Amino acid sequence: MIDLKTWSRRLLAGTAAVAALAAHAQDYPTKPVRIIAPFPAGSGPDANAREIAAELTKILGQSFFVENRPGASNIIGTEVAAKAPADGYSLYIGTTSSLSVVPHLYARLPFNAEKDFAPVSLLGVLNTGLIANPNLPAKDARALIAELKARPDSVTVATAGIGSYSHLSGVWFNNAAGVKTNLVPYNSNSPYTDLMAGQVQAMFDGLPAAASNIRAGKLKLLAITGKQRHPSFPDVPTFAEAGLPDYAPIAWQGILAPAGTPKPILDKLSAAMQKACQSPELAKRWTEYGGALRCNTPAEFSAFIEADRAMWGKVIREANIKLD
Repeated sequence: MIDLKTWSRRLLAGTAAVAALAAHAQDYPTKPVRIIAPFPAGSGPDANAREIAAELTKILGQSFFVENRPGASNIIGTEVAAKAPADGYSLYIGTTSSLSVVPHLYARLPFNAEKDFAPVSLLGVLNTGLIANPNLPAKDARALIAELKARPDSVTVATAGIGSYSHLSGVWFNNAAGVKTNLVPYNSNSPYTDLMAGQVQAMFDGLPAAASNIRAGKLKLLAITGKQRHPSFPDVPTFAEAGLPDYAPIAWQGILAPAGTPKPILDKLSAAMQKACQSPELAKRWTEYGGALRCNTPAEFSAFIEADRAMWGKVIREANIKLD
């Protein structure tokens, strides 16, 4: 049994620890903060990471900088982030691929996607488009589905490699529509050059890499995910309009910290993210990308990741895809 004096001493110690933690969070950050990005410098996600780093720098008064650690399907950078000190000075920009898809593709990973990270806030979502060469006869996804049902395998669809977001989005489309496309993996080079040249006919992907060429008429957009048409592409029907209401892949990005990062710091970062999402310039960029800026609380982001991970797990299990 603990005597009153011992209990009082422990209570005081706990109170002092909480007060110290609160004071630390109030002063945070007192030095530069790195955001570990598991993708290459110069890529679309890297641009998004640098945009939010600039906003956080303005809001919190310390430098937030991106450290690119690409490779091995995002696994290298994700491991680095998972094992970083949980002090608020190492953050991580997670994505659909790194935290929702990869954990279902590999039985052995050097990190636990569910336990090794503390969500801070979603950053934004990017709708997935069915992007095609302008010479493809189908004018929309409904017409393409009809063509594929009449002639299976008649359309060549580029992907960024087996297990990539674009590949799994294509597999999901095939299963949902009950069709068969010829999925062609591009493991090292971007398929967009071949797509514009007509060497391949279509691709499923987020829209940042294709948006300018769609607007220029060098590519066309047959359908887009979302419950309603996107304001940047108002003439493009949704997949739901094509008869696929449950086809809903989206590419997302969000900020996380290593598990164990003090809650007051997570809350302060989340509040800063939500303030950053009020930037009209940032919101405009995400809309032009074919997506939407969407920051939230740690609890909301955690629930979002859990639902997204379950959705992709179902797609991967039904396709029976494993990479180890």
